[in-house]
Amino acid sequence: MALVKDGGGAAAPLSISVVLPAYNEEPNVAQAIAQAVAAMQHIGADYEIIVVDDGSRDNTAVVVEGLVPSTPGLRLVRHPVNRGYGGALRSGFAAATKEWILLNASDNQFDMSEVTRFLPLMPGNDLVCGYRAQRQDPAIRRLNAFGWNLTVRLLFGYLTRDIDCGFKVFRRSVLERVTLTSSGAMVDTELLAGARARGYRVAEVPVSHFPRRQGHATGANLRVILRAFGDLFAFRRRLWDELRRG
Repeated sequence: MALVKDGGGAAAPLSISVVLPAYNEEPNVAQAIAQAVAAMQHIGADYEIIVVDDGSRDNTAVVVEGLVPSTPGLRLVRHPVNRGYGGALRSGFAAATKEWILLNASDNQFDMSEVTRFLPLMPGNDLVCGYRAQRQDPAIRRLNAFGWNLTVRLLFGYLTRDIDCGFKVFRRSVLERVTLTSSGAMVDTELLAGARARGYRVAEVPVSHFPRRQGHATGANLRVILRAFGDLFAFRRRLWDELRRG
């Protein structure tokens, strides 16, 4: 069982909000929820699971709603229209009530049981970021990721080895000082650059990555990519302004 010390020095279960963004993940979301429940129960966490249905056009929300009565701690946040990956995360983070926020994907490309790799690093850090030891994505997505990581490092310096890895955990209190505004794929950079700039402690750990077996990814969409780069340069200006103001 994962235990942490509370304000009085007593041991208490680790408090975690699991946020699962989902867009057209009807074939995957039930398994993602089951894996999250199993992982949290295995470590004995005080947990909640928040699925954000980001305007899905399939039955993602119906599947989640059907699981709510039999899954303690499961909640559904539903967007009537698609707001993008960043918009889904921001809604999930806003709904979170626990001390830590664990971000994972609903496409089952990560193994939720590997949350145990994060646990030893959490007490001394504010964010623990997974990096894909062997990325199992098509070549075009890996090429996009290489260009993105290179650009981010040129603009902000080293943030993490795998900036857009969708498996990470961080203290919810980080969001009190790091404001997220991106609706798109830039949200991970926004979180990490903002946290680094404010002195938060960041650790990294390798995680397994698996090919998507069902559904379709949207990250390689040209419109998504162009919007992310536009958000990136706008965020750089905003972060510098915020830091100058103190």
